[in-house]
Amino acid sequence: MPDWEGVRLHVVSGKGGTGKTTVAAALAMALAADGKRTLLIEVEERQGIAELFGISALPYEERRIASVGPGALGRSGARGGTRGGTAKAGREGEVFALAIDIEQALLEYLEMFYKLGRAGKALRKVGFIDFATTIAPGLRDVLLTGKACEAVRRKGPDGRRHYDAVVMDAPPTGRVSRFLNINTEVAGLARFGPVFTQSQAVMRVIQSPETAVHLVTLLEEMPVQETVDGVAELRAAGLPVGGVFVNMVRPPMLDEAAILAADGDHREELGLALADAGVGARPGGGTRRTVPAATRKLVEPLLAQGREHAARVLLEREQRADVQALKLPTYELPLLSGGVDLGGLYRLAAALKEEGAA
Repeated sequence: MPDWEGVRLHVVSGKGGTGKTTVAAALAMALAADGKRTLLIEVEERQGIAELFGISALPYEERRIASVGPGALGRSGARGGTRGGTAKAGREGEVFALAIDIEQALLEYLEMFYKLGRAGKALRKVGFIDFATTIAPGLRDVLLTGKACEAVRRKGPDGRRHYDAVVMDAPPTGRVSRFLNINTEVAGLARFGPVFTQSQAVMRVIQSPETAVHLVTLLEEMPVQETVDGVAELRAAGLPVGGVFVNMVRPPMLDEAAILAADGDHREELGLALADAGVGARPGGGTRRTVPAATRKLVEPLLAQGREHAARVLLEREQRADVQALKLPTYELPLLSGGVDLGGLYRLAAALKEEGAA
């Protein structure tokens, strides 16, 4: 059984540069496998989802951007996964995406709760929309969280949930607690009426077991420290902490013995090994083993790289220990050497599926 069975709203945050948009997209794809329907929401108006999937900028509407089945993730029992093709009955799921346009969301909000209709659009002409969405950042957060929770609660004519899961690419870790808690503040200001009712409904979703706030990090000091601080803030705010996604994990290039030996003087030993392998050495030679001058030039740069790699491995071990000390479900995603394209997203989604995140 996946670790997050029963969770419908996955909020993905993380320090800038850790790849939270990529992880959110991969998680949405992993959750969609096995015939499910997921919605991937972007709230920062960067069009990062469109860039990842190689499509044109997303409008303010929910649009299908991929279909995914077990076969597309390299799993058995598939009926032939597709990439961007038409969903088939049975095992394939669908990924929808929504890039929230804050101005459109505000007009929608005004129509929904105040029935302003065309009068609401007229507010744009007098500059009210720009004022409200840029001067009042709290209002932006109310609209964004409200839109995500509406998608979580939405049901079809048959009474079933429209989406099996919603994944939100949320603001960075330093802002995510206040972002998610903004409706608590709003409910405290508006003690009755539609705004109060809406705020209460949003917080019921966010603070329920249906929500999990995941944090993305790298095995580096600052991202890990921000993750540790972020988990503490989420817990203090009473928000449901999810898992930690360690992104861009490099494969080890040296074995344990090589890492331990990195600080020693191995110039002669390495030079002879390179010469024996014919690296930088001239053909021929006598019975006495010596390091040719051409080979010797390669030794110091290689040793420097080895020491650097060994230091990095040791640092990553320390950071991994700090992440494990949080005692949260943790998932590791590989560094994709060629960058992240659609094929890379499928690889990451497969890794998350394999590790039990979806």
